[in-house]
Amino acid sequence: MGKRALVFGASGVTGWSFVNEFLNDYPKKGVWDGVVAMTNRPLKQEDSLWPADSRLQIVSGVDLLASQDEIESALKEKVREVDEITHVFYLAYKASPDLQKELEDAVTMFKRSTMAMDHVSPALEFVVLQTGAKMYGCHLLENHPTDYIHVPLSEDQPRLKPPYHDMLFYHPQLDWIAEYAKDKQWSWCDTRPDVIIGFVPNQNFYSLATVLGIFLTLFATVEGKGAECPFPGTSKSWNAKSNDSSSDMIARQTIHLSLNLPEDMEGEGFNVADAKQPESWSSKWPKLCAYFGLKGTGPPDEDSETREVRKYINNHVDAWKELEEKHNLKKGVANSDLTFKGFEYFLMTQFDFDRQYDMNKMYSTPKDAPFTEERGTMEAWGGVFDRMREGRLIPKDSKVQ
Repeated sequence: MGKRALVFGASGVTGWSFVNEFLNDYPKKGVWDGVVAMTNRPLKQEDSLWPADSRLQIVSGVDLLASQDEIESALKEKVREVDEITHVFYLAYKASPDLQKELEDAVTMFKRSTMAMDHVSPALEFVVLQTGAKMYGCHLLENHPTDYIHVPLSEDQPRLKPPYHDMLFYHPQLDWIAEYAKDKQWSWCDTRPDVIIGFVPNQNFYSLATVLGIFLTLFATVEGKGAECPFPGTSKSWNAKSNDSSSDMIARQTIHLSLNLPEDMEGEGFNVADAKQPESWSSKWPKLCAYFGLKGTGPPDEDSETREVRKYINNHVDAWKELEEKHNLKKGVANSDLTFKGFEYFLMTQFDFDRQYDMNKMYSTPKDAPFTEERGTMEAWGGVFDRMREGRLIPKDSKVQ
């Protein structure tokens, strides 16, 4: 019998790619007999852009903050052959303006969903928790530690010290599963992407690629093809080094770990990203702009409308609505209430320091058959923009051939 995967948070930026990779038979045909895509909001297969495949089951409406019994009952009722699930990928996230509640909810959801799958599936072999670059304090911006955590960021560096340690829900999640899994037959690990570059069929709280696809489409419409498009950030963020983590590569690297992790590496963390070497916006921005027929340039010398992505979109929302009508695009994506307004500014302006990853661990595990694939900027970003065109998030003619 082949493996069966269940993905919590399947319509999110990373979750979508996991399901897509399974259905496209990564790493090879015959590995995956079934795929369960767990989504918070209902999602039709035809809207998902996932292949129409009898192995796929999309399940919505399971509240991971319900009681333990309710979650287990819902899984038994809704998920086909739930007792044969071998691999669980936990990618769910519930944002909240109340950071303490966000932390409590994140820990509760992960605990209850993992315990539920442990209880209902005796076939369980592997559980993955996705964490991220917050493990290294990147979200602390000017307060990020540089004495005990330093670039390149490697998995063996220490945890954040108080008070920042206690504000990050990854820590109680990891501490809990490390204890809970001690006497289990299944294994586990955590994966750590940086900013995730990926496609989402539904509107999403955080998706930088979605917002930039909309921004660059709108910019080319308003300013004209061939126009110069200044980088919407600062000279420091323009030059800061980092590793993109495209959702497709996160999925492939994580699936590789879930199928090949040596026993003596159980419970360890792994950086996941597109390539071994970092890049900066100075090398990426011109390539992204060229996709839309624009000339990408460095940040403007003075503050301008183009300095903030969200400001530009808001100022030209009428032009976007015309694009929606003309090209039959999905409505309300550009200014959705489900998007955290201003996160683009946070990622493209305030992330103005080097935060590159050490990728040696990922590319040497396991030693006898390590992961080897790498992807360039336009393989990652261009793939997302292509899917946005197919999913009617941006016009079909956005791409300059």
